[in-house]
Amino acid sequence: MKLSLSEIKKPNQFEELVAAYFRDFQKKFSYINVRDVNLSGIGPDGGRDILIKLEINDGLSIVERTWIIQCKFHKNSLSPSQISDVNIPTLIHSYSAHGYLLVLKERPTSKLKEMFSRLDLNCRNKYKYIVWDGSELIQRLHLHPDVINQFFPKFSHFLNKKESLL
Repeated sequence: MKLSLSEIKKPNQFEELVAAYFRDFQKKFSYINVRDVNLSGIGPDGGRDILIKLEINDGLSIVERTWIIQCKFHKNSLSPSQISDVNIPTLIHSYSAHGYLLVLKERPTSKLKEMFSRLDLNCRNKYKYIVWDGSELIQRLHLHPDVINQFFPKFSHFLNKKESLL
């Protein structure tokens, strides 16, 4: 059995999963302080499902980072037209953020990947533009067993059963 996003049934549950992933950072990375993980709630969010504020200690100073995270729980690949109602650079600027992370349940179309690559490469303000598809999120989740236990009961049960046999 593999870890699969098929256990996540609703868009708000997907958003909660992504928020929990970032909240769990402090347990895994001692040099990261998660100051705030703020979900936008139910209803129109204007392109922002989660606003996260991090403090990263590099041993010499503390650097603050703010990220806008948009989660898309679509069953098919996501294209630029499905996020065209959001002016991402303006959104980043309005929150004094450093970047925009789009987290997808499925995969982005090649046009969406190209759009994010162009935005990331050509941004005059040096904002970061990142897209994670479902497989990248799953890969990252493997470092966060507490999040897996919380959101993936079938997979957790399978792992516990497998460990008890050993």
